[in-house]
Amino acid sequence: MKPIEIFEKARNGKYAIGQFNVSTDEQIKAVVETAKNLKSPIIIGTSEGEREFIGVNQIVALVKSWQKETNLLIVLNADHCKDFESAKEVIDAGYLAVHIDGSKLPFEENIELTKKVVEYARSKNPDVVVEGELGYLRGGSEIRKEEIEIKEEDLTKPEQAKEFFEKTKVDLLAIIIGNIHGVSANLKDPSLNLKRLKEIQEAVPSALLVLHGGSGAPEQDIKEAIKLGVVKININTELRIAYSEALGQEIKQHPDEIKPYKILAPTIEAMRKVIEEKIKLFGSEEKA
Repeated sequence: MKPIEIFEKARNGKYAIGQFNVSTDEQIKAVVETAKNLKSPIIIGTSEGEREFIGVNQIVALVKSWQKETNLLIVLNADHCKDFESAKEVIDAGYLAVHIDGSKLPFEENIELTKKVVEYARSKNPDVVVEGELGYLRGGSEIRKEEIEIKEEDLTKPEQAKEFFEKTKVDLLAIIIGNIHGVSANLKDPSLNLKRLKEIQEAVPSALLVLHGGSGAPEQDIKEAIKLGVVKININTELRIAYSEALGQEIKQHPDEIKPYKILAPTIEAMRKVIEEKIKLFGSEEKA
């Protein structure tokens, strides 16, 4: 099965596929083994910082080895590439998907950059899935301690989505409908603007839609968004929290332990719980 086909299958089946970001081998292990146990398709993502830490060629090799061992179609996606050169690097290295994020550029420049990446990806490997982004996504992958105000102008405009999709010919379109990066400490997470999502879906009915900032979105909104055409949802902050909390607790409880494989084992289990919960929420269990 080609990478694009798992997203088309998700749209037809009214479920979404989770992208789980990683920067260490134990994170990859948690994602892949959970997906295998639940028979779910899976996307492994790496941000710019995560790619720099683990290594572009190294993550490609690791994912290929896991794919061979499990027979799962694991789509490796380069998250939030901000320029052509970073997108070119991951495509050349063997990533099966690339997210070119020109959302902070003026609209026409975003189209130009995204189109350039699409054309390069097609020339290099026609199977590479290209994701563009339209709108302004606030926040970072962190625990938010202050309220973030989402403004009307942040949201993806349906008429621009149509023009962007037609001119760039992207496979996936990341949209902003009230979603934000990160999770709240003691604040209420914002609701998704499902009305705007419906308007976007009607404007570009053939687009495969992506939701970033899935860690903080209310579960009921996630379920409704999937019904309205979202086929990919990104999770990062919740995995980082599970990892860091489990690691901290393990070191505190066993301060004399020096074997990395023992210290890190609880982080894998903690992440597995988050991944399993998300796969079931997204409805991708038994869909591999």
